[in-house]
Amino acid sequence: MHAIQCQCGQLRAHVEGEGVHNHIVCYCSDCRAFAHFLGRAEQVLDAQGGTEIVQISQARLRFVQGQEHLATVRLSDKGMVRWYAACCKTPLGNIMPDPKMAFIGLIHSALDRKNIEKDFGPVTAWMETQAAIGEPKPVQKGVLPVVLRFIRMSLGARLSGSYKQSPLFNAEGQTIVQAEIMTPTQLNDLKKR
Repeated sequence: MHAIQCQCGQLRAHVEGEGVHNHIVCYCSDCRAFAHFLGRAEQVLDAQGGTEIVQISQARLRFVQGQEHLATVRLSDKGMVRWYAACCKTPLGNIMPDPKMAFIGLIHSALDRKNIEKDFGPVTAWMETQAAIGEPKPVQKGVLPVVLRFIRMSLGARLSGSYKQSPLFNAEGQTIVQAEIMTPTQLNDLKKR
């Protein structure tokens, strides 16, 4: 069981059991914009603007307290649903808006830092490196194994029906919290940072 907690401690959750997962660093401008939106860039991004993420099946996620503090934002009306704790603006994770794509990319700043490698192994992929800040850019690697594990995770959840056990979607397939959708101007301003 891996602990998840917002910065102020009002929201707590954990990852149950074992299963397929990915441990990556993503350098995309959307992940960077999310960190800036929350005012958490210093806690979330590495020196080149990367976000360390652990992808797991949503069915393994369990909230213990503070679920009322959950909030979401989408960078566009077609973008990922990005979850955070409204109490202290701690980023939690990213999901697709389709409940059948049953993974969540948990952001390291809400995870138990001293046990990330023990529970999920070392980072095995560096993605979207062309969007990294500065030179030289990090080398992109490990993408194919990440994609294959992602397919295995998503397909497994669909075939087993475990995608219906997500704590982030209701029975009608809607997220349990309505997402704020950024305007193109808001997103553009965040991406300039």
